[in-house]
Amino acid sequence: MIMPEIKNLKALYKEKKQEIKSRLKEFRDIGNSSKDKIFSELCFCICTPQSKARVCDKAISKLVKSKLLPNGSKSEISKILKNEGVRFHKNKARFIVLARDKFDETNLTDRIKESRDNKELREFIADNIKGLGLKESGHFLRNIGLGKNLAILDRHILKNLKNFNAIDEIPKTLTKKRYLEIESKMVKFSEKIEIPMDELDLLFWSRETGEVFK
Repeated sequence: MIMPEIKNLKALYKEKKQEIKSRLKEFRDIGNSSKDKIFSELCFCICTPQSKARVCDKAISKLVKSKLLPNGSKSEISKILKNEGVRFHKNKARFIVLARDKFDETNLTDRIKESRDNKELREFIADNIKGLGLKESGHFLRNIGLGKNLAILDRHILKNLKNFNAIDEIPKTLTKKRYLEIESKMVKFSEKIEIPMDELDLLFWSRETGEVFK
């Protein structure tokens, strides 16, 4: 017997399915496009912790348009982030400048295009790109079409996993070990309700925010 909550989630999935699949195709297109587009998505994910996704997207668009993302100084980037309302703009500007060097130094574009193991790639990104942990690295990979079986454990996702009894409680802190444990539980929940992980993430997001974004 299907729980009423699961039944409602499946109904929402049916309603949003085409929109979600369309968004995921856009993500795959980014992953198959230029180095600059991939890098701008990385910078978007650097900006998102504790800031609204729409705010960060607008800030990154301004940095791309002004050509500051590939060439701007830390202070120039920080000013745009601040003006657009991105929190911790100074630190995030510093992370973006550091990421530019690491992006080239580690040949990250080639690694992404050649990768056959997205969890190994996530680990590499989290270890090498300052400002990105497992969550943000997974977010970045999902946003370039490599999010299969990766959990992006932000407050929206954790809240939904708790509400659907996929986890017993929302942890106060997420160690690497705890993150991977919850990710494994989300994979099992995804398989149980027959909604792919990357689609389930966007479904939970739309359930909380009313839109399918990124």
